[in-house]
Amino acid sequence: MSQQFDVVVIGAGPGGYIAAIRAAQLGMNVACIDAWTNDKGGAAPGGTCTNVGCIPSKALLQSSEHFEHATKHFAEHGISTGKVSMDVATMIGRKDTVVKQNNDGILYLFKKNKVSFFHGRGSFVKAVEGGYEIAVKGAKDETLVGKQIIVATGSNARALPGVDFDEVNVLSNDGALQIGAVPKKLGVIGSGVIGLEMGSVWRRLGADVTVLEGLPTFLGAVDEQVAKEAKKAFDKQGLKIELGVKIDEVKSGKKGVSVAYTNAKGEAQKLDVDKLIVSIGRVPNTIGLNPEAVGLKLDERGAIVVDGDCKTNLPGVWAVGDVVRGPMLAHKAEEEGVAVAERIAGQHGHVNFNTIPWVIYTSPEIAWVGKTEQQLKADGVKYKAGSFPFMANGRARALGDTTGFVKFLADAATDEILGVHIVGPMASELISEAVVAMEFKASAEDIARICHAHPSLSEATKEAALAVDKRTLNF
Repeated sequence: MSQQFDVVVIGAGPGGYIAAIRAAQLGMNVACIDAWTNDKGGAAPGGTCTNVGCIPSKALLQSSEHFEHATKHFAEHGISTGKVSMDVATMIGRKDTVVKQNNDGILYLFKKNKVSFFHGRGSFVKAVEGGYEIAVKGAKDETLVGKQIIVATGSNARALPGVDFDEVNVLSNDGALQIGAVPKKLGVIGSGVIGLEMGSVWRRLGADVTVLEGLPTFLGAVDEQVAKEAKKAFDKQGLKIELGVKIDEVKSGKKGVSVAYTNAKGEAQKLDVDKLIVSIGRVPNTIGLNPEAVGLKLDERGAIVVDGDCKTNLPGVWAVGDVVRGPMLAHKAEEEGVAVAERIAGQHGHVNFNTIPWVIYTSPEIAWVGKTEQQLKADGVKYKAGSFPFMANGRARALGDTTGFVKFLADAATDEILGVHIVGPMASELISEAVVAMEFKASAEDIARICHAHPSLSEATKEAALAVDKRTLNF
């Protein structure tokens, strides 16, 4: 006999588990289904973000940053360490512990909020009176019926055509997080978030890293001035980035991987590496969902078609996160999950795509929200720009990291903030002030007139806002 629920959520990544918890908080009887499994066969909710994405990558970035500080920067602080070595197995073990803590945390939140959790793969069976029948295939098969269904099945890594991931030599983000020893030579195809972050981890630990990017420009979605500053920093660190390349052939063997490619000048090149990370984007995941059983509409990319409120073509069926349109960001999925739960409850859930921040957790960090300068020019928007370098910021000097700057873009007539772009220390944290300001339609002058703690990196934000009107305090 099937179990009845007000809401059934398929997928327990950031969009799914947040939607399930919010729906339960709003008084609904909720089930959440998730198929992720840990190495012991147990449930591992949290999706790509928790298991092989945001969380483990940040753990490795932190470990590798500590190593680089110890080997290259401690001496300038008067700290003598002697010979420093990295135990990669311990580093990976710590990363796995961090992941499990997050998995367990989600299971605790489900229990606390009375969400019924089912470990297995969820799929549509058929429409029934008052909802939809959902099959759960796992250690124990179940049949659920939900009045409302939220699909939050996430995304999968995109492979190079004709080159499958073996997770030994040719790696997706999953394999990149499991490398057991520092490779002498590491290749990365794709200079997006995953490529740059994973390339940075292994470069810090001693790998010779080459990044091959098909586009002629570096970080094309980023403000051009910021991208140039970041590229200059990466070049200085020894991260080799080649733009405008065409991958011709990839061969994997016992001795590693050989990549034949054509460079931007049209010259044939060859790159031999021990490991190759392929990070050329992600594709919506509907594997095993059985959307055809109920007529759920997908687009040409395989994404579930939704409207502005995340409604699908089926009554009572919603979809959020990576499996629908929009940026594949965990926090975007979370916002959509909350909004859908509130809409089901008759409230007015809200997601503002114009104020979703983007972050790349390299060193320097890169973060932005709103429009880039090139977008404003293309749209014919009249704007004012102001920037301030961390080189002139007292806290950045004390930290020993003065790379980069903060840049403000504001409407020329109204002074409303249109975009904020940061490259430098703690950019991931500093961008939040800009998100709040833009959500409340603040002007650059509003930020300039707010008192910021001294000394702090946030003073660079204040100074950049002042610079929009050609003013400065120069702390």
